[in-house]
Amino acid sequence: MSRHALDVTHRSVPSPAGRIHLVEQGTGPLVLLVHGFPESWYSWRHQLPALSAAGYRAVAVDVRGYGRSSKPADPAAYRMLDLVEDNVAVVHALGEQSAAIVGHDWGSPIAANSALLRPDVFRAVGLLSVPYTPRGGPRPTDVFTRVGGDDEFYVSYFQQPGRAEAEVEPDVRGWLAGIYAALPADTMPAPDAPNPHFVGRGGKLRDRFPAGRLPGWLSEEDLDVYAAEFERTGITGPLNRYRNMDRDWEDLADFDGAPVTQPSLFVGGALDASTTWLTDAIKAYPTTLPGLVSSHLLDDCGHWIQQERPAEINRLLTEWLGGLPVGSEG
Repeated sequence: MSRHALDVTHRSVPSPAGRIHLVEQGTGPLVLLVHGFPESWYSWRHQLPALSAAGYRAVAVDVRGYGRSSKPADPAAYRMLDLVEDNVAVVHALGEQSAAIVGHDWGSPIAANSALLRPDVFRAVGLLSVPYTPRGGPRPTDVFTRVGGDDEFYVSYFQQPGRAEAEVEPDVRGWLAGIYAALPADTMPAPDAPNPHFVGRGGKLRDRFPAGRLPGWLSEEDLDVYAAEFERTGITGPLNRYRNMDRDWEDLADFDGAPVTQPSLFVGGALDASTTWLTDAIKAYPTTLPGLVSSHLLDDCGHWIQQERPAEINRLLTEWLGGLPVGSEG
């Protein structure tokens, strides 16, 4: 779908970050869409018209640090508490009191924590690709350090300011093409190939990206849209989200093990490491997501789920939203 074919409205609204840029389409109950890394509002280009046609006011934000939203200089300004308050500010700036919230990749924990911390505003929550895992356990960076073994886990690689930036900045478009190709079903490396979630000692993350064609969900024009945003704004703001995981762990100590009780939806890709590595989190849903309406794993699907399988995601979202109790959908 060409970005020029979208009948959407762009606007910026005040938030604790300064401003949040958003794109909206349709009228009706508000559905807030929160993207992941390294993306933008554009990752919801297939959902905006579908939700609009189904009778919803679909709003996709640029998370702080991305696109046309503000980019605070302080790395600590990308902690989860601040991102939740951005989402609250968006809802209120749009003249609404509540919304359903849907997130993908990093947007999934942002959405889940928005529902956890502000149940007065977020009445239902949809999670794509990344399962809900309550706060708990050891300090996150300690866990990620142990995960790597002989290699370095990508989250650990992202921790040092400037390190990943030095890899990305010389060829933003090429780097994005590589990470987008590394995680979908049709172009991800074979199971016996080096894992693109890890960095060889002294190497770079892109060393393990597949070379060659773009995945089927990503056109050259789509890649141009993403690349233009990151070439203009840089990658530091998005990477700062990873650099706050220990702060989040400290900030959310009072919510250790806390469930998200609102009506919820989970959809993951059966081939996505975010799903396959976190099967225990999915098994715990009766405890951690007691309001779960439905949970789905899409066969032969990778990580970029709403772009790889837009028709299925649109159907699952609209069915879930349509079945919510009155007042829960936004």
